[in-house]
Amino acid sequence: MSIKKLVLLTALSAALSAQAQSAPATSGTLVIVPAFGEVKHANDEATVTFAVEEQDKDRAAATARANQKMKQGTDIVRREDPQAELKTVGYYTYPVYPEVPDGPRPLANQTARRVPIGWRVGQYLEVKTRNLQALPKTAAAAQKVVNLNGIDYHLSPELSKRLDDERIAATYRNLNERIASIARAMGRNVNDAVIDTVDFEGSGNYAGGQAEAAAPQMMRMSAKRADMAEMPEPSFEPGETTLQMRLVGKVKFR
Repeated sequence: MSIKKLVLLTALSAALSAQAQSAPATSGTLVIVPAFGEVKHANDEATVTFAVEEQDKDRAAATARANQKMKQGTDIVRREDPQAELKTVGYYTYPVYPEVPDGPRPLANQTARRVPIGWRVGQYLEVKTRNLQALPKTAAAAQKVVNLNGIDYHLSPELSKRLDDERIAATYRNLNERIASIARAMGRNVNDAVIDTVDFEGSGNYAGGQAEAAAPQMMRMSAKRADMAEMPEPSFEPGETTLQMRLVGKVKFR
């Protein structure tokens, strides 16, 4: 063999050896691949809480006014939104005691403090509706009698179930995309990757925990009753909800 061929073979052997050292064998490698997916959709349902509270020296008088106003408010909501679901979520009655100034408290003051000077009576009404377009009008009509205590916009159960299919598909699609990226980084053909396990809850020892769905948009507000013939409609923005999912896949390269 000539010296020139010998030098060429030596150089080629060194190059192959260096390549083998820089690119270790990946056959049989097990790879843990986390994947994520999310879908967004406009909220289609709202839960509105109305409240009424009355205070009077006479407990019966406070109770009567609270009951009457809540009945009027309930009738208004039923008239404005016949398809809404109504539910009483709280009713309270408690005494109101006089304030006692700071400092030494003589026995007479302590005795007086235990005697209520009035009574406070209140009730809450929860209204669940999908008629979001008419909700400002409904709320304005009810606010003539009762207070608007809070609004929670969210997805209806039917819509959440339908979006779950899209969320699963998006998450699995992301898993395939990440497997392809990992295969390219390893210098392997993606067809050599075999999915061994798919954990859609991310509950394995290799997972940090399942990503929770984004909390629905919350809007809290208080409104004082206005003694007027017309109540301006409040401005509402339903917003959207983001549903997220995490999965962990175990992939083995042949």
